[in-house]
Amino acid sequence: MTADFAADTESTAPPSKEELLTRVATGDQAAFGELYDQMAPRVLGLVKRLLIDHAQSEEVTQEIFLEIWQSATRYEPARGGASTWIMTMAHRRAVDRIRSSQAGRDRDTKIGIRDLAVAYDDVSETVETRIEHERVERAMSRLTELQRQAIGLAYYGGFSQSEVAAQLHIPLGTVKTRLRDGLIRLRDELGVAS
Repeated sequence: MTADFAADTESTAPPSKEELLTRVATGDQAAFGELYDQMAPRVLGLVKRLLIDHAQSEEVTQEIFLEIWQSATRYEPARGGASTWIMTMAHRRAVDRIRSSQAGRDRDTKIGIRDLAVAYDDVSETVETRIEHERVERAMSRLTELQRQAIGLAYYGGFSQSEVAAQLHIPLGTVKTRLRDGLIRLRDELGVAS
């Protein structure tokens, strides 16, 4: 009778998580259900400690058990216990969610900052532009007529040095000399350091 009792005890003992995971690898849905019942509270607890948000924790827990169902064949009992394998997977998945959320917030912040209109003093900018324009006009008036003409065509007219030479009917070298000398004089007049 003792042998019968021992046989009955062995058959009624709940299977270990390792056994359940091995059966899940073969597609055993009942084993998956048992494994879920045993591990879901621990997995959810770990995920919730990391994520804080209950709804996200439930979602991540669901993803973890889906991954367990799909990748149970990769579990190797020789490398560690089933609980350790599952909890490691849960921890990694939760950390991935945290990183993903942070990356999304960082991206939104960068876009928000980029699109933020920066207020500036329009009147002040207009006055500064007008003062600078007057300084340049005074400096231009101190150039020779030939220098002023070459600089006006090149910088205000947008013509290349060759086009300035063609318009003024003078050699290209002469245009380059007038531009160089005129710019040196403008720099001196405006007090710009070279």
